[in-house]
Amino acid sequence: MLSREENELATKVGPGTPMGDTLRRYWMPALLRRELPEPDCTPVRLRLLGEDLVAFRDTNGDIGVLDEQCPHRLASLWLGRNEGAGLRCVYHGWKFDIHGNCVEQMNEPVEFKDKIKVKSYPAVELGDVIWVYMGPAEKKPPLPNFEYLRVSENHRGVTKVIQECNWLQALEGGIDSSHAPILHRQLKEGASAEGIQPSTPFVRGGAPTLEVDVTDYGYRYTGIRPLGDDEQYVRGYHFIMPFTQLRPQQVGRAGAPDREMVAGHHWVPLDDHNVMVWNFHYSFGSEEMSEKERTMEGSANGWPNVDQVTFRAAGNIRNNWLIDREIQKTETFTGITGINAQDRAVQESMGHIVDRTREHLGPADSAVIAMRKLVLEAARDVGEGDHPRGAHTTSYYNIRAIEKVFDANRPWRDVLLPEMYPEEAPTAG
Repeated sequence: MLSREENELATKVGPGTPMGDTLRRYWMPALLRRELPEPDCTPVRLRLLGEDLVAFRDTNGDIGVLDEQCPHRLASLWLGRNEGAGLRCVYHGWKFDIHGNCVEQMNEPVEFKDKIKVKSYPAVELGDVIWVYMGPAEKKPPLPNFEYLRVSENHRGVTKVIQECNWLQALEGGIDSSHAPILHRQLKEGASAEGIQPSTPFVRGGAPTLEVDVTDYGYRYTGIRPLGDDEQYVRGYHFIMPFTQLRPQQVGRAGAPDREMVAGHHWVPLDDHNVMVWNFHYSFGSEEMSEKERTMEGSANGWPNVDQVTFRAAGNIRNNWLIDREIQKTETFTGITGINAQDRAVQESMGHIVDRTREHLGPADSAVIAMRKLVLEAARDVGEGDHPRGAHTTSYYNIRAIEKVFDANRPWRDVLLPEMYPEEAPTAG
């Protein structure tokens, strides 16, 4: 468990907080490309790390991310006119470029625009995602370069959904390997509701033994499950600082394609009580993904289960996550439709910020414990003037998450590591 002081340090993300300052040292996914589809399109409100921002694509196609309030009289720049390579406040006509520079003042007979600047953050568009860096300019890390950002558009799918709890408990739920074949299982083979089928090694295997190996980007971790007397089922994951997981595409998940794929999440804090859960999956083989696969249509994270303007899920705490007790008796372990919807339900049910002083952790929580140590370590490093772990490394660029069934006597590292690091393994430590 964490102490009360550690819990507060890890969960508070606003400006000037230790964890807020730490998270601002990494690039963060902020918007889907389709939210700013073309030059001079409608601006978008954006909330990140407790700050209210506005994003726009200017006449040149470049992206600006500014403080939402105009520095003149603090009207919302979201109301503004996106025109002529800048965003113009409709109140008095002050106009700002993507760097936050004031370039025109319509109401001033003698302009003093050179003295005015609105807070701005650099943004870059990579792999259907717009990324933002909110930290000190002199500490800016290399651009994000996950493999899913580099495959062709027809080989990946990216969605997002708001979750109503603190970022840390959403992250903890995602990297927790032992819950998945319990929370997400179907009760019978071929059940109509989404879930992991009982015949899969994920469900048939025993309780996992977890091994965590710390790396310069975060850590890799494996869940090793006995499968009968002669085999083992091993799932190899990665945690990339500060809020990203790579996981294997689940074997036996109803409707999952039978191909080489990796999936993952980013858990990006909007504020202390809300997190944007980014869901991505991609094929690193030659076969393209269908439109339905790429948009996750019909899943709990795609159309129509998540409003594609507000990015809020149909099932939430106010309607008990649409739990169906009859389905819970006959089809799935939870009666809640959708793998990630089930995750949202249990994580939101803990409250906005869980009291970790009340926990009773066990060996199956090894990955959660290791992650907490790393993010607290990162906050200490930033406080001491150092780079936080993973911010400036590029070793995660070519890693993959892999799962396999093989002989119980073979060391898992011999089998999985060549595929988890298809080019060069990162520096351990």
